[in-house]
Amino acid sequence: MSAKNLTFSFEFFPPKTIESQNQLWIEAQELARLGPKYMTVTYGAGGSTRDKTLEITQRLAREYPDIPIASHLTFLSTTKADLETYVDMLWQNNVRHIVALRGDLPHGKSFDDFKGDDYFDYTSNFVTWLKSRHDFEITVGAYPEKHPDAPSLEADIEALKLKCGAGANRAITQFFFDNDCYYKFLERCAAAGVTTPIHPGLVPIYDFKGLQRFAKNCQAQLPDWLHKKFAGLEDKPEEAYKLAEDLLCEQVTDLVKNGARHIHFYTLNKTALTKTACIAAGLAV
Repeated sequence: MSAKNLTFSFEFFPPKTIESQNQLWIEAQELARLGPKYMTVTYGAGGSTRDKTLEITQRLAREYPDIPIASHLTFLSTTKADLETYVDMLWQNNVRHIVALRGDLPHGKSFDDFKGDDYFDYTSNFVTWLKSRHDFEITVGAYPEKHPDAPSLEADIEALKLKCGAGANRAITQFFFDNDCYYKFLERCAAAGVTTPIHPGLVPIYDFKGLQRFAKNCQAQLPDWLHKKFAGLEDKPEEAYKLAEDLLCEQVTDLVKNGARHIHFYTLNKTALTKTACIAAGLAV
C-alpha cells in the first residue's frame, strides 16, 4: 500500500476556555490545509459539551465546505426524543457524518437508570435508528485491547460485528502504541466475519504524564517499553518532544507499510506532531 493511496482524518474536542477555543481555529486551519478525508468533533459524557460540539461542527462545516465534518454522538443517558431533535439539527446544518458511540455513565449513575423504551440499549440499535432517521455516514468505535465493559475480546468483536451489520461505514480504533496488537485484532475481526474497514486511531504524545491519566480513564494500555523510553525525560521537554515525534512517525510509517488505508489522528487540538507525522509518511505535503 502506497501512502499516495492512503487517506487520513483528524479529531478535535470542544475547548473549555475562550483562549483555547481561539487556538482551536488556528490549529484546525493548519490541519485542514493537509487535505483530510474528514474531521470530527467529540461529544462530552452525557452530552456535557452538546452545545459546543454543535457550534464547532457548524463552524467547521461552514469554513471548510470541501471537508466533511463529523459529530461524535453518544446515546447513553440521553432520551430518544432528545437525540431525535439533535440529529435533525445536525442534518439541517449540513453535518452528515456521525461517530456513533455508547458513551460513559454520568457520575453517580448506573446502567439501570437508563433502561426502558425512552433509551437505546446497544450501539447497534442506535446505528440502525440513525440510518433510518437520515442517510448519515456512520463511524463506530473499535477496541483492539477490548472495551473496558466487555466480558471478553470475543464478545467485543461480536458487538462490533453487530454495529457494522447495522450500517456503520467504518470503525475507528481506540488509540494504541503496539501496532502488532492492531494487526492481530484485524485478523480476529476478519475471522469473525467483520468486513467493514477498521481504521487505526493514533494519539501524539505531547505530555506523557497527561497521556497516562488519559489512558487510565479509557483503560488503554501503555506498553512497558513506552514507559521506559519516557523515563527521565520529565524535565527535558525537547528530548521528550523529539521522542514523541519519532514514535508517531515510525508508527504511521509501519501502518502504511502493512497496508493501512486510512489513519485517524486524535489531535488533542494541536497541530505540530500530527502534521509532522503526515508529512514524514508521505500522506501530505
